[in-house]
Order: sequence, then C-alpha cells, then structure tokens
Amino acid sequence: MLEYGFVRVGAIVNKLVLASPVDNAKEIVKMIRKADKEGVSIVTTPELALTGYTCGDLFLQDELLEEVEKALSIILEDTKDLDIISIIGMPLRCNNQLLNTAVVIEKGNIVGIVPKSYIPNYSEFYEKRWFTSSFDLKYCEINLLGTVVPISTKLLFRDKKYREVTFAIEICEDLWSVFPPSNNHALNGASIIFNLSSSNEIVGKDSYRRNLVSMQSAKTLSGYVYVSSGIMESTSDLVFGGASLIYENGKLLKSNKRFEIESNLIYTDIDVKRLINERCRNSSFAGSFYDGDYKVIEVNVSDRIKNLDRSYKMYPFIPTNDKEKRFEEILEIQSSGLARRLIHLNNTKCVIGMSGGLDSTLAFLVIVRAFRKLERDNKDIICITMPGFGTTDRTYKNAISLVKEYGATLKEISIKEASLLHMKDIGLNENDRSITYENIQARERTQILMDVANMVGGIVIGTGDLSELALGWCTYNGDHMSMYSVNSSIPKTLVRYLIEWVKDNSTDKRKKVLQDILDTPISPELLPPDEAGNILQKTESFIGPYVLHDFYLYHFLRYGASVKKMYFLAKITFKDNFTSNEIKKWLTVFIKRFFTQQFKRNSIPDGVKVGSISLSPRGDLRMPSDANYESWLKELEEI
Repeated sequence: MLEYGFVRVGAIVNKLVLASPVDNAKEIVKMIRKADKEGVSIVTTPELALTGYTCGDLFLQDELLEEVEKALSIILEDTKDLDIISIIGMPLRCNNQLLNTAVVIEKGNIVGIVPKSYIPNYSEFYEKRWFTSSFDLKYCEINLLGTVVPISTKLLFRDKKYREVTFAIEICEDLWSVFPPSNNHALNGASIIFNLSSSNEIVGKDSYRRNLVSMQSAKTLSGYVYVSSGIMESTSDLVFGGASLIYENGKLLKSNKRFEIESNLIYTDIDVKRLINERCRNSSFAGSFYDGDYKVIEVNVSDRIKNLDRSYKMYPFIPTNDKEKRFEEILEIQSSGLARRLIHLNNTKCVIGMSGGLDSTLAFLVIVRAFRKLERDNKDIICITMPGFGTTDRTYKNAISLVKEYGATLKEISIKEASLLHMKDIGLNENDRSITYENIQARERTQILMDVANMVGGIVIGTGDLSELALGWCTYNGDHMSMYSVNSSIPKTLVRYLIEWVKDNSTDKRKKVLQDILDTPISPELLPPDEAGNILQKTESFIGPYVLHDFYLYHFLRYGASVKKMYFLAKITFKDNFTSNEIKKWLTVFIKRFFTQQFKRNSIPDGVKVGSISLSPRGDLRMPSDANYESWLKELEEI
C-alpha cells in the first residue's frame, strides 16, 4: 500500500493511572500491540501519557522522573519485536531543564525526541511552573537510557524507501499558537503531523478543537493525527474527554467517542501521495517563508495494510453534505456566468439546440435561470429541435414539451434533407454508417444554430459537458463549438443529479417531462433507431460507463493518480458493479481518449468553471495535443 501512498496511522487513548508510569507503560504496550495487529504503521499516545498531564508539582519529584525512565525501558523491551513506530508522551529531564516531550520508538530503539515549544500559563494551565520551552533548549542531543539521541523540534522522520512518507510532531499548545511548528514541519516535507495533547473539556470546545485541527490539516496540506488525554486524567477541577481525530487535507477521516473510561484506539489510512500532489500544484504552498534547518531521521515504515481502511465515492463529483445547498450553488454559478456574458453583449438572445437529452436539458434550465436573474422574457430563448436520422419520438416529444412548459420560443428545423444533399455533394453513400455519416448531422445542426443566432442577434449556448470533453465525445466544430458553454465543467454524473434536483422542485407537469428525460438512455441519436423506434445507439455501450470515466477523470486530474492506483481504487469502489477486466478495459479507453482528444479541448469556447476540475486551455488544463501515453498504457498492461 505504501506504493500507492497509503500509510496506516493510529491514536491511542490509554486508560491512565495518575503518577504511575510503570502501570501506564504496561497499558500502552497492550494498546500498541493491538494497533500492530490492525496493521498500523505509526501510532501515538497523548501528551505526558506515561505520567498523566495533571501531576502538578509531582513533576519535580525525582521518584516520578526515575519511574518514567523505567517505564520507557519497559515499552522499548516489550515492543522491540513489533513492526510499528510508536510516539510516547513523557516528561524528560535534560540537564538543568524539564521538558514535555514526545519520544519516537522503532524496534525497541529511541530514534528521536521532540520537545514542546509553547508552554501555556493562563486560565487552568500553568505548565511553566514545571516545564521549559524548546526555545530555551541548549542541546541538540541527549543520553537517554544509555543511547545518545537527537532532541529538537526540527526533526523529520522519513521512510527509507518512500520519501513521501515523512512525519513530524508537535505537542498540544503548539497547535493553538499563532505560528504552529507544524507549518514549518509541512514546508520541510512532513506529510503527516502527530499532535500529542491533553485538552480538557468545556462546553463548545470540542467543535472549536475539530475546526482548529481541520484548518491546520488543510492549511498545511497534511495528514493530521490528534490525540488527547482520556477521562482518567480528570482530577480536581478539570475533566478530560480523550478526543482522537485523524484528518487529511482538512477532511475528517476518523474520530473516536469521547469520555470512554477504558483505553481506545482509532486508526485509518492516509494517502500521502495525494497530499504531495496537492502541494506540488499549489504554488502558494511552495512559496511560503520557512525555516529549513531540519534533521532527517530515516526509519522503516511498515507496509502491512491488507484491506484499505477508507472508502472512495463512486460519484466523486456529487456533493455528500448539504446537497440542496450545493446544487443551488452550482446552478447559481452556471447561470451567473451566463448572465454576466449576456449583460456584456447588451442582453442578447440565446439560441440552443434541444435534443430531449440530459445535456441540452440542463443547459436550457441554466438559461431560464439566467433570464430570471436578468428579468428577461423566456420568449428570447430560441430553442431549436432538429430531427435527424436517429431522432426518436420520445426525445423529440420531450424536447418540445420542455420548451413549451417554460414558455420559450420553439423552432423545428429538420436536418435530414440538408444532410442527404451534403452526402451527395461529397460522394458519401446514404447507406453509409461511418463516423462521417454521424458528424455530417452534428455539423449541420451547429451550422443551423449559428446562422439562426446571426439572424436573431443572439448567441449559441453550448450543451456539451465535462465528461464528453475529457473523452473527446463530440464532433469537432460540430456540437464541440458554441459561443458560450454552460456545462463545460459539469460531468455527466452531476448533470443527472442537477436535473433531478430541479425536477423535485418543479410543478407536476414539468416533473413529468424531466423524469422521462432522466429515464432516457444517453445517446447522440446520430444512427437510426431500431424497428420499434427505440434508441439503438447508446453512448455507454461504446465508450464505457460514465460513472467509471468520471471516477477516473477525478482522480487523474485532481490528484495526479497513477494508472495503477486508479485501477486499484476503482476495483475497491466498484467491486459490486464491475469486474476487474471491465475496469481495466474502460480505464484503457479513458487513457487513450483523454490523450488523443486534447486537440479538441485546445479550441473549446468560453465556459464557466464550476468545480475543482476544468478542462479549459485558458484555465486549468495546459497540455500538448501530441503527448505520448504509451507509458500509462504499459503500466496498465503490467497489472
């Protein structure tokens, strides 16, 4: 799994015995062994887990500090046979200073020690009574249990083979400071940050803490593992809840249930390759000021994940939370972009080809919304249905019904006679069913739209979507062309959801026609229907399921995923829907078409960007039309 960038990380909240390091060490070892059995590669405890955070003046007792070292030696001995890296929170005397530290252990050896930087001394916190800040640290090494080890806040722990797997540590208050150490950790290459904390509970603090961890994870483009002391830390005036949180680039992957008396463990898999890709494309991240004086400690991060402990959405473009709000926002972005263009053109008319399919339906609904925004009459929306050789009664009637329901202007112009004349002119047999036969019809329709737009003083609104542009599933200078495109960053899977949302918020008559459009198979209808008049040419039978292509497109462009990784993720995500051979077959189609069809994308019209992925050559995708894709296919063939 490390090959794909997945690292299993964990957080332990140990059932604490205050001021009893040996007892705590035994409990921690038990939980480390549990984490090891679950395939966790790196696990952390809370702050001062060997003693407890609330020991007060007992931190100044020799007896307690000597017991801490004894407890640490127990952990070293009892975990030396485990293939797991452990981070242990403990107090540590360093010559004339007492430090609050995180000790990193691998195979029974201490590999590095990170001290706390920001020592809180306000409200219920008064750590400065005992602990010294790392800013006052006079040494960079310490002899602990007979071994000289580095001690510094500027330590990076990096896997010897997979350099993307690099982690660093900060402790509790460090995160709450104005400039957390994790800022520099991330800028110096740490893809995962561990935070050992003792954060007491008061009303509302949990939400604030989650927001803080989420924002730091997002800001540093990192995986962030946060763990705090549990309920057995509670004493006198404070209660601790034992919050454990694991985030990736601001998104919560896993959390525990607070206020548990017994020890508990959470773990999940962080995708460090995704994080590194995000950093590489974010020039602001690389351009930030940072202190680069770090020491890198090489470690062996185990690779023992058998089953991935995270899932991926089958429909990555579809929002999962606040759907209604997100769909409304998407339509607002689309219609606002069009409205702005119409204002610039002095409120010109809009011309659109209506096929009765999904894409033209969404584009039409966007125009209607833009006209409402501009307080324009829908009569200035010129809708043209252009029956051809493959047009079925179902799509024809749906197109007409939809236009009438919204009070737009309807025109019908058949393309059959003009297409036959053109076939005759170029010497194409009218019984030919080649790509030329199909493209003649697509270009004839575009010519009609453009000419009518000239006649009425309007602009042609494009209907093609993101998925079609990615696959080049459009006729060059046919449906590929318009004067403004409103669907160009809406993938096919999202088109369907948006129409469904509009349908659910429509009158009964509109609901009926929109539902039938949703139920109609996707087709360009350029080949004649079957004998019963049903659609014979079905797009997904030829180029593959859009649900797969949209999945590939998302991971390929958004995160730069390799072909092998896309195949791996698709197998997990669609295990109940497609066979491995089908996934591989359509991934091959995706790669070939994506690379070979760039010349079409290089000349697409203006179109509003809606989501994180756009294929505009003026915006998000700058790619040569002649790029070689053999290495991608070779990697796929080797699977």
